[in-house]
Amino acid sequence: MQRIAVAGIQHETNTFSSMPTTMAHFIEADAWPGLTQGEAVLAAVAGANLPLAGAVAALEAGGLHVLPLLWASANPSGRVEDAVFEALWAMFEAALLSAGPLDGVYLDLHGALVTERYEDGDGEWLRRTRALLGDQIPIVASLDFHANVSPLMVNSASALVGYRSYPHVDMAETGARAVGLLQQLLAGEPLHSAFVQLPFLISMPWQCSLIEPVARLMYAAEQAETGDILSVSFFPGFPLADVADGGPSILAYAKNTCLAETTAQALAQKVLAAEPEFAGRLWQVDEALSYARQYTGQGKTIILADTCDNAGGGAGSDAAGIISDGLKMGMPAMVVGILCDPATAQAAHSAGVGGVLLRAIGQGRKASGEWRVISLGTGQFAATGPFYAGCQMDLGPMACLQYQGLTVLVSSRKQQAADQAMFRHLGVEPDQAEVLVLKSSVHFRADFGAIASEILVVEAEGDHVADLSRLQYRVCKRRPASRDK
Repeated sequence: MQRIAVAGIQHETNTFSSMPTTMAHFIEADAWPGLTQGEAVLAAVAGANLPLAGAVAALEAGGLHVLPLLWASANPSGRVEDAVFEALWAMFEAALLSAGPLDGVYLDLHGALVTERYEDGDGEWLRRTRALLGDQIPIVASLDFHANVSPLMVNSASALVGYRSYPHVDMAETGARAVGLLQQLLAGEPLHSAFVQLPFLISMPWQCSLIEPVARLMYAAEQAETGDILSVSFFPGFPLADVADGGPSILAYAKNTCLAETTAQALAQKVLAAEPEFAGRLWQVDEALSYARQYTGQGKTIILADTCDNAGGGAGSDAAGIISDGLKMGMPAMVVGILCDPATAQAAHSAGVGGVLLRAIGQGRKASGEWRVISLGTGQFAATGPFYAGCQMDLGPMACLQYQGLTVLVSSRKQQAADQAMFRHLGVEPDQAEVLVLKSSVHFRADFGAIASEILVVEAEGDHVADLSRLQYRVCKRRPASRDK
């Protein structure tokens, strides 16, 4: 039985965020399991929509012996501290070296991990793994849809495979696809790669695979996998990482180099031609609220995507400016989630249901009021939507607060609002809200899209900047996608 070591190391680093990523962020659980080592990794990820879970299931189905080493993930935020990266590497290295003879390695990586020292953390992880194992043992990794793929990553790995969906409903499936390539390598079939980097950056809201142009581009990538073309990935990239290899790329694997190159270049040309489509309307808060208010009382749900405060892209999910504006404009039908404010959550639990908190909630332009505690929760519940499928949430103490009819759901740990179970945990049915403000960019569409009569992408406060022209890139030389060619 062939022996395959597996591990997951996940972080999406927003280099424009001032919030460093510490070991505490990796240790604590949130939507995904906290830091886990050894055999416990298998139980931690089992049944979840995670690449590692899909890979393990595929390996076991293929009769291979799985050796779990490490699971480490942290919510997107600022640069990972060097000491944390080295500590995680030391855990992985020790486990790898003590695992005994290996036939292959599967890694569940993100592809946009940045540390204080390494702007290509995933590339450095792969480089070190290759240095330990030599050139003969295949190393295959799955990468996030938003991976900033580098030549170091491509050259250090035997194969890399990316998600096809945003919202990422195919993470487990991608892990299984990566194992398919690993099995080909184990059978002695060589893979030839072709790698193309595109010259522009794509803002996160317009990377959604449910809308054009990404919908047809991902379909083209999938359809290209035929015959001797074994894998084709289009990575839209993570534009909030100011790194040299930040931005979209194409990676193809085939049974010969010419075929790989032809395939990658053909898809790259389609992406280049689609550049003018990578843009959409960003609503200002006042105009979005005014527009939404016109439609209240009609039994519909309008969703305002608070994209700039999206915890899933490194923001704090704590900006209360949009709440403050909603109070000023008189929006009693408005429900906001999820505001990360541990002090307010604790105060609500101390006051109890029915209690009133006279305080300003959130950060930035705080929202002041006499907030009544409507309901309380532990923050521990099972996710029910397709993105977080199979995950056990742990968001710390939670509370549902209300003032002047406006409702705010508060958590103690940040997590983007991408699952209706977050609301139901506090007794709130999302489809009963007339104006639903979600601190998320795209992932919410997987579970909330069906209840929305309309979706407005709103540019409010936060580190998850949607208008890339506002950012001052110092390292990345690619320009934001433009409507004008």
